[in-house]
Parts: sequence; C-alpha cells; structure tokens
Amino acid sequence: MPPKAKFTREEIIEAALKIARTQGIEAVTARELGKSLGSSARPIFTVFQSMDEVLEEVQKGAREIYRQYVEQGLSQTPAFRGVGLSYIRFAIEEEKLFRLLFMSEQKPVDGIEQILMLIDESYDAILRSVEEPYHLKREDAKRIYQHLWIYSHGIATLYATGMYSFTQEEIERQLAEIFKGLLKNNS
Repeated sequence: MPPKAKFTREEIIEAALKIARTQGIEAVTARELGKSLGSSARPIFTVFQSMDEVLEEVQKGAREIYRQYVEQGLSQTPAFRGVGLSYIRFAIEEEKLFRLLFMSEQKPVDGIEQILMLIDESYDAILRSVEEPYHLKREDAKRIYQHLWIYSHGIATLYATGMYSFTQEEIERQLAEIFKGLLKNNS
C-alpha cells in the first residue's frame, strides 16, 4: 500500500507557485518545495510523479493569474486599452511569472498571430475589444492588436528586467499615441 499523502496536490502547487512568484521558476526544486512545506522532498513524490509535473502545474497557475489580469483589463472602458495596461501591470506586479510565461525559451511559431493565440486564451475577446468599438474589419483589428502587443511587450519587458520604469502617465500616453496612429493609418 502506497504511503498516505502528507500534503494535498493543491497545497504543493500553491507552495510551488509561491516560490515561483517570489524567487523565479528556477528556484522551484524538490528541496526548496519541501523546505517551504516544512518537510523533506519525499512527500511531494507521493502526489506527483516528477518535478516536471509540478513545474507544469506552476505554469498552469501562472497562466490563471495572468488570465485574471486580462479579464480585469477587458472589464475596463475601453477594454482594449485595459488589456494593454493589465499586461504591463502583470509584468510589474508579477515580474517572475511574467518572465516565466513571456520571457522563457519557446518553440518557434510561424507568425505573430500564432504567438498571441498561444499565450492568451482570451485572444478572441481581446480581438473583439478592438474590432467592435472601432468598427474595424477583422484583419485590421488583428494587425492593430499585433502592433500594440509588440509595443506593450516591450514596455513590460523593460519593467520585468529592471531596465526602465515608465510612469503610469507615460505608459498611457505612449499606448494612446501608437493606437491613434494605427487607427489613422487604417482609415
């Protein structure tokens, strides 16, 4: 009979996610996780087959936290602006998770649209948030979304790496200027 689990799956994932949020994904080791739980590493493996399985759950947890930021952005007016600002806020407030999701090595894809669909399960909602209020054709909305994501990602990366911190006013002004320019270019 296998040993009784000392911790639940959820407790282990929560502890691993906490480590990832504060120290980065590379700090999520069996030893560090056991230490965080006040135990040895052994009880982790009564619930999980391997650390890869734990790390996969940490990724899922990070994506869920990011999804909440996106949902909060979509609830703002205008929603598309809210999503861009929420993306940057995620990089500021959850720098380690931002790095995990958006600054770690990935498999190459064929185009920017595939990147956006892969990284964001809210892709269609975000696309509609620029398409509908501005009465854009789907292809024009995609192009604007792609440009603004690249721009937002640049600002977010500057924050996440500690290279530069913009003021909230600078971020809002710069995103608005780019957006207006793209809309004007579209007409």
